[in-house]
This record gives sequence, C-alpha cells and structure tokens, in this order.
Amino acid sequence: MKKPLLIDQSLLDAVSLEASQSPRRRKNRNFHDDEAALAHRLLNAIEPGSYLIPHRHVDPNKDETMVALRGRLGVVFFDDAGQVQQTLVLTPAGGTCGVNIPYGVYHTVLALDRGTVLLETKAGPYRPLGDDERAPWAPAEGEPAADAYAQALSERFAVD
Repeated sequence: MKKPLLIDQSLLDAVSLEASQSPRRRKNRNFHDDEAALAHRLLNAIEPGSYLIPHRHVDPNKDETMVALRGRLGVVFFDDAGQVQQTLVLTPAGGTCGVNIPYGVYHTVLALDRGTVLLETKAGPYRPLGDDERAPWAPAEGEPAADAYAQALSERFAVD
C-alpha cells in the first residue's frame, strides 16, 4: 500500500534544488505513476532563466491548472499572432495564486523568484508538444534568440 506523500517545505526545497542544478533550470516531481496516467499531477519547480517556448494544447481535454505554492510565477498569454494579450503573477501570498488555462490558448510561464514551485494538473497521457502546439513566432528552446526573447518577456514583470 502506498503511503501519502506530504507536500511540505522539505519536498519544495528538494525539487527546487534539483531545478537549480538542471541545465534547463526546471524540474518536475510527478505524483502520477507513469506518463500514460489519465490525470497528471505534479510539482513544477522553475528557476529564473528557464525558458519554456510559448505553446498551446490542442486537445480539448488538456486544460491546464497551475497553483503557486512558493515564489512568484509570471504567466504570459498570447494571441495566435504572438502578441501579448495578458500577463499575471501567481504567488501564494498575493491576490492571484492560480490559473486554469483552457486548451487552445498560447501561454508560457517564467519564474520571477528563485525557488518558485507550482502545483500543475492536466489530463494525460503525456505526449510531447506537436508542431501545431509550439508557437511558430517564438524561438525554440536552445536557439540563439531564445535568451533574448525570454529576457524581453521577463521585463514585462519588472518591479519599479
């Protein structure tokens, strides 16, 4: 019989440390048993400097819910042409701690604080993003222009 897994500061610290040591500056801690699971529940630790290409999920069962557990997470929503439509900050101590992102909406996230961790849920099974889900107007992860693009997005959240 499986034991309950507590989501406590120790677990958040551990996944944050893994993210800080990862070349991609992020790390998942899955609660589902495998990628074929019908419900995906996970912690997603993201460090500043991580770049996740803007994307959308085209499957109508792939709405995505994110709740900030620690730190501050910037969320950016785009129209189909790549124009920013909305930004918001998720933080457990602020006015908005979570968001449900409907399928078909282009979005990306970026950590605004070190040690940012969110709880993420969406329908499984897992499948990599398809060409029709990655934003065609944004640089892919690892491309030379990706760092500058991510920096421009993060500047939208700069505090005066």
